[in-house]
Amino acid sequence: MALSVSGGTVFAILLISRLLENSMLNAEVKEGEILPPTIHRLMKGYNKYLRPFFDNGPVTVGMSLDIASIDTISEINMDYTATIFLRQRWTDERLVFEGNKSLSLDGRLVELLWVPDTFIVDSKKSFLHDITVENRLIRIFPNGTVLYALRITTTVACNMDLTKYPMDKQTCTLQLESWGYNINDVMFYWTRGNESVSGLDTLQLAQYTVEDHYTSVSEAVYETGNYPKLVFHFELRRSILYFILETYVPSSLLVVLSWVSFWISLSSVPARICIGVTTVLTMTTLMMGARTSLPNANCFIKAIDVYLGICFSFIFGALIEYAVAHFCSLTHLDTHLIMYGHHMHDLDDEMNGIITTITNHNRAKRRKDAAAAVAAATPPATSLELIVSPSSPSGSEPQPEASPPKRTHWCLTALATVRKVLNKLYCCRIENPHHIDNYSRVTFPLSFVMVNLLYWTYYLYF
Repeated sequence: MALSVSGGTVFAILLISRLLENSMLNAEVKEGEILPPTIHRLMKGYNKYLRPFFDNGPVTVGMSLDIASIDTISEINMDYTATIFLRQRWTDERLVFEGNKSLSLDGRLVELLWVPDTFIVDSKKSFLHDITVENRLIRIFPNGTVLYALRITTTVACNMDLTKYPMDKQTCTLQLESWGYNINDVMFYWTRGNESVSGLDTLQLAQYTVEDHYTSVSEAVYETGNYPKLVFHFELRRSILYFILETYVPSSLLVVLSWVSFWISLSSVPARICIGVTTVLTMTTLMMGARTSLPNANCFIKAIDVYLGICFSFIFGALIEYAVAHFCSLTHLDTHLIMYGHHMHDLDDEMNGIITTITNHNRAKRRKDAAAAVAAATPPATSLELIVSPSSPSGSEPQPEASPPKRTHWCLTALATVRKVLNKLYCCRIENPHHIDNYSRVTFPLSFVMVNLLYWTYYLYF
């Protein structure tokens, strides 16, 4: 019983397989009737491991590109991501057939044909779209020409010069080479020259505009030989409007805000210190935020770094200006107090000198009157005695000494002069410290305008 069941199962399996073979043969016959000559005849004796014209020189492969989109351009990683349609054309004499219509085949049949081993130079990562099926196209023309198209998304390295960022212009490339076939086996060329690449005219980018693009043909030289190479160049100019609104205008307004302190009194220490410190800290935060989207490379001193450094210098200079003006005002006040004290001391000395002189004069007058009275009361003396008088230096009464206030007055005057000279030197020859703010109200804005003119002229035209 078991043997009969197993024999029936085997018979059923053989019957089903036979029916499947018959259905496949019928389908092949119908397909052959629809597409004469059949693909089977074209594939008969075809070796996909041998290139066309294997013994008759190199095979020429024409290339064309359609840029569908450029998704991202990264300054940090120095690369760009693009989705492209890559089309390759070549002639295979083994695929010539009679007729006047081309054959569009399923993309999965590419496994049966020879295709160029083209790769993208400097590609970091790439993938072929496969939704809903692999995005490939194979079309064979009666003269043996094969059209092979792919839809690829690739991330390609792009060396960038960021010294003029954000007023920079970058030139990126897309290079196509043959991996294993050298110039003796395969030759690449652009099918329509510079017009072989399309799609850039209608491309919309976030921060860039495409200024120019062109193609070139060259050879890649390696240790293993020379290989065909096609290069597509495109120039991108960055749109600066975003950076003007995001960085340049706020930093300039912070500089203008720091100038408000020039119109505040020197005695308002909290107000001026608050404005100076606040603007410095805000400028530091703005500088840190501007660097977040840029590579941390010391080799690049970017244009935006130069401008932010200029603004920071002006803001910090306004804070230093108040420190200098405040110090000069304190020094100026101390000097006036010292000069006032010296002046009052000089007045006291003069008053003491005048009083001493009047006292000595009155005393000498009284002595002279007393001596005259004594002389009138006594008899006349000899001529020698008449010569001696009370006012004579040889008399018993000494003459008053010269008063020293004149010498003291001269020393104090010289010391005050020296201090005034030192005060002028320390305060930059500004007798009134309030004039420092008056000068700063003019010099700071004019200097900032001049520096801006030099900055924008250099980075926009040089």
